[in-house]
Amino acid sequence: MADTHNESLLACVDVSGSADGMPQLCADWFGNQVFWLILTLVAIFFILSRIALPRIASVLAERQGTITNDISAADELKRRAADAEAAYEKALADARTEAQAIAQKTRDEIATELAAATAKADEDIAAKTAESEKAISEIRASALENVEVVAKDTASAIVTALGGTVDDAAIAAAVSNQVKG
Repeated sequence: MADTHNESLLACVDVSGSADGMPQLCADWFGNQVFWLILTLVAIFFILSRIALPRIASVLAERQGTITNDISAADELKRRAADAEAAYEKALADARTEAQAIAQKTRDEIATELAAATAKADEDIAAKTAESEKAISEIRASALENVEVVAKDTASAIVTALGGTVDDAAIAAAVSNQVKG
């Protein structure tokens, strides 16, 4: 057997001691190479399937779990944000409604106060108008009396200046007729 092996080695080596091409391509060594190839592949397969692939699978499962949890958390946060936005919109609408109600109440109060102030001003104006009319009528009556007195004095002065005799009763009757109408 040793001779066969040496012969196969010599078959792939030329006379000068150098290889006749690549030793991997020597047909005499194919069986041995295939054996070691299969043994190496089986060893790599068992190492990968027992050590590396379970670790990779656990890392991938952990990543998938993390991704799923993150998506769930994002969905929950999105739902909370939508709820918060709806609550904000409702609060804003309520605030607008309340502001409009307050503004209307204020307008109504101002209108009531204005009506009361207008009524009071109308009463004050009416009272002052009545007082003014009374004062005017008193002034008119006083003026008519003063006009009669002045007219009588003036008529007496004119009659005296013309050289006539003054009859107070006749002058009073003439002035009264003229004043009355």
